[in-house]
Formats: sequence, C-alpha cells, structure tokens
Amino acid sequence: MESLIAAVREQEEAARFLAWPGDFDLGRGDHVEEVHLASGAVLEGFAGDGAGGTYFFCGEGGEERPILYADSEGGAALIAVGLPELMRLLLVAPWWRDCQAFTDEESRELEAEYLEDMPDLAARRDRAAASLGLGLPGQAEVLARLREVATRLAEDSVLIFTPEGHPYEPLFAPRDVPQAQAAVRPR
Repeated sequence: MESLIAAVREQEEAARFLAWPGDFDLGRGDHVEEVHLASGAVLEGFAGDGAGGTYFFCGEGGEERPILYADSEGGAALIAVGLPELMRLLLVAPWWRDCQAFTDEESRELEAEYLEDMPDLAARRDRAAASLGLGLPGQAEVLARLREVATRLAEDSVLIFTPEGHPYEPLFAPRDVPQAQAAVRPR
C-alpha cells in the first residue's frame, strides 16, 4: 500500500485543499515546545498548521498509528486513529477544532461560513478525496468518530510539557472525559 503522506505530496489538488481550508502542512512537523507522552510512547511530529499546532503520530509503526494534535496554546487531543481517518476529518470538516459539541448542526453552521468565501468547497473536497483514493463519510459520522477518539480513547495520549512536567489541557470540553483526565492542571 502506498504511503498516504507520499500521495498527499504527489497530488497537488489534495495538498492545496489540505493546506486550506484544512490548515494542514506536511512541511511543519516541529512543535513549538518540548513535549512527550505521559505513557512514554514514541511521539513523532509529521505536520503542522499555520498557528503553530502540530500533528503527531503516537507509538511505534507507520501511518496507522493514533494521531494527536497539539495547539500552540497548551491544548491537545487524540483526533484520529491512522492517517486515512485524519484525512477524512480534514476533508469533511476542516473546521473540526471549532466543533466543540461534535454535532452535525454545529458543523453545518461552520460550513456555511466557509462556503461564503469558498463556494466550490464541496467540489474541491471531492476532487482532493478522489485523488487520494478516499471515500468520504458524512459530517455526522466524522464528528461522532472525532468525539469517540478525542474523549474515550485519549487515556494513553496525555501530552506533557516536558520542561515543567505539566499536561496539556484537553482541546475539547471534558464532559465525556474520565475524571482522572478532566483534572488537568493549567500550565
């Protein structure tokens, strides 16, 4: 199976869509500060966004590994399990960071704002997905999976600011996060 990272680099249409509105750049894999996983698992930055956030692979392996996103303000969350799942999230709901309730309604409102500036958003998204060989689920399905990954699978992906030993804050409201994780100290 071909590397999806290589495919993104080779497919100009996909790379452009992922750069904007996806705000995903494979040329930005370094994080703004020294971090590690509380579990001690491997943490590998592989992409970033325009505001200093970083996408990390967690653990050993290839593109099938869990993916953690950390912003430059001390927030982090596991957001996908494997690169295909991340690509689907970025293609279907590039505004995912603002979907705090994980609802289709919330996502549709955000989509409407994007469509004002980019009326051909759906066509560009569909061409990008096709160039990567990815089928796309609906927004509700993508957001339900984000919710599941970010709030239930996050126990092994607590990101620590290494110099001070403090955990990053959850990117999403801790309403479904286990109590031990909800008690994150501010940095």
